[in-house]
Formats: sequence, structure tokens, C-alpha cells
Amino acid sequence: MSAEAYDDQNIFARILRGELPAHKVYEDDASIAIMDVMPQGTGHTLVIPKTPSRNLLDADPEALANLIRSVQTVARTVKDAFEADGVTIIQFNEAAAGQSVFHLHFHVIPRFEGVALRPHTGSMEADDVLAAGAGKIRAALAGS
Repeated sequence: MSAEAYDDQNIFARILRGELPAHKVYEDDASIAIMDVMPQGTGHTLVIPKTPSRNLLDADPEALANLIRSVQTVARTVKDAFEADGVTIIQFNEAAAGQSVFHLHFHVIPRFEGVALRPHTGSMEADDVLAAGAGKIRAALAGS
């Protein structure tokens, strides 16, 4: 269990409550998936549980089991939607490990042979690029 308390004002909690906009591509009872606004690659998507937890270390095991099913669905879909060669799944736990938003989430990044991940620089992607990527993923989900 983390010594830190869950902060219900984190950006993902606010997106889940509808207080902040996001390009949502997938939703089920347990989670949502949205486009990462600072993508490290084309189609970079985040899968976020609806149940609050800072990260994997304090997550409810049942919520985590439901979440990983969503991660698998999104990973398969983004791979197909972007005709990727593979998919990288990343999940960080606490600041020392690179976590910057303290609400459990998985990064799902389509990968292409010979194309390196971009650095996580803090510069935001253009909204029209995010919207187009979200459209591709939603279309692939509808076709599956």
C-alpha cells in the first residue's frame, strides 16, 4: 500500500468526472481509454480505471483484473487501427519510477519497425491529430 493518499483532483479523476475534455476511444464498466495528449508515438492511448487508485501498488485486485482486459482490448485495437508491427504497454508506479499522474493507468503505444519512441517532452499534440487518431481507433473497435 502506498503511503500517499489518492488525490481526487488529479487530471484523470477530473476527466472521469467530465470536468476536463479528452478524446475518448473506448469505455466499459471498469475503464475508459483516451488519446495521450503528449504522445510518444502515433496512436498513443491511455487506459484508465474508473476505480480510484494511485497506481498498481494500491489497486484493488478485482479492479486490476478488469482493467487488464480493457488494456488487452485497446492494445489489439490500436495495433489494427494503425497497422502497427507491435504494441508497447507501459505502466509506472510512483515518481521514482516515472509516474507523473497519480491515478493508475496503462500506456498503449503502437510500434513500427525502425521508429523510436518520441521523448515525453510536455509539448501537447495538435487537437486535430488526436481527433483523427481517436476516429481510427473507434472505427477499428466498431469493425471488430
